[in-house]
Amino acid sequence: MTERVQATYLVETPLEPAAVAEVMAGEQSCGTFTRVEGETDALRERARAVVESIDELAPAEAPSLPNAWLARKGRGGPYRRFEVRIAYPVDNIGANLPTLAATVAGNLYDLGEVTGLRLERLALPAAYRARFERPAAGIAGTRRLTGVASGAMVGTIIKPNVGLSARETAVLVARLCEAGVDFIKDDEVCADPVHAPLAERVPAVMAVVRAHQERTGKHVMVAFNISDEGDAMCRHADLVEREGGSCVMASLNWCGFSAIQRLRRHTPLVLHGHRNGFGAMSRHPMLGIGFQAYQTLWRLAGVDHMHVHGLQGKFAQDDEEVVMSAQACYAPLAEGADDAVLPAFSSGQWAGTVPATWQAVRRDDLLFMAGGGILAHPGGPAAGVASLRQAWSAVSAGQSLADAARQAPELAQALQFFGR
Repeated sequence: MTERVQATYLVETPLEPAAVAEVMAGEQSCGTFTRVEGETDALRERARAVVESIDELAPAEAPSLPNAWLARKGRGGPYRRFEVRIAYPVDNIGANLPTLAATVAGNLYDLGEVTGLRLERLALPAAYRARFERPAAGIAGTRRLTGVASGAMVGTIIKPNVGLSARETAVLVARLCEAGVDFIKDDEVCADPVHAPLAERVPAVMAVVRAHQERTGKHVMVAFNISDEGDAMCRHADLVEREGGSCVMASLNWCGFSAIQRLRRHTPLVLHGHRNGFGAMSRHPMLGIGFQAYQTLWRLAGVDHMHVHGLQGKFAQDDEEVVMSAQACYAPLAEGADDAVLPAFSSGQWAGTVPATWQAVRRDDLLFMAGGGILAHPGGPAAGVASLRQAWSAVSAGQSLADAARQAPELAQALQFFGR
């Protein structure tokens, strides 16, 4: 039996759903708008994508997206919506991540038949998943490197985002190490700036990280943003490794699948995947790509951490989407695959958002990152870190933050300052 990748889409069209589904299957495999020379029945049997199911949903009165093709044909509503599952032969694609992405999320978005299309989910055969990269560290490896055997891993982001020199960045990192964080990351807009190039910043930061480790035994994981073209990212990763670092970060969408795969194959360092730009692909409910499908593609590139935003945070995603994103990171990409990645919660996080996170996820295999929640705490960064740990200890024991704050002054300060 031919192995196939299954892709599930949400589609909107004024046309017959079954006909549109067949157009989608043909467009992304061996077909086009009409049968062509060489397109034999045997070839179609072997290489054509298959429509496996169609579930019609409530229609819409107005189209979600403009469509000149339909306008030229004078086709209007109602606009039928349906969920369709299409299975693509693995042999069409091979172990080729860019081509997999082009197959399941390519010209479909430009089809004249649709006024909305969104790739929601991907399912992979186990043998096919095994042909791609896996996380070098994942959850267990990150816990081992940071020395955090249990409980949520607490992280923060270097602020100001840009402007600090290499020396000033190192001073801040030293302060954050002393505050007790497990993880520190660069911002996505600070990679190799003139005022703090990686050639200077990495040695300066790692000098204080090593000094802290020698003094306390604690290794603080620093995710250096090495987003760049492929050769440069590999050179930057080598520098981080030489300096004793354990992690690098890349802006996934802008570096691309090939560059991230190359980086994964090049370095044993933990790869922190930043999803900035994902909103452009996901915020419209009838366009783009859902997080389950999105993270599937990037996990095939071998990332160890994936950003999922934060509950009750500052960004547009609702809490349900954040929770579903985290659950997707924990789920194996194929039956029997041990390839979970660490979800990174960030954006507007502080001690007061811990209860919602715990209630939603019910586990502490996560990276809980707070920028202002640590750096803006009225008692200072150490008090900010303490407030987060106190909040996690309380919720995991079934205690309310208000009750815990009676015996936890840092948590009490956070609730009074950030919660007002």
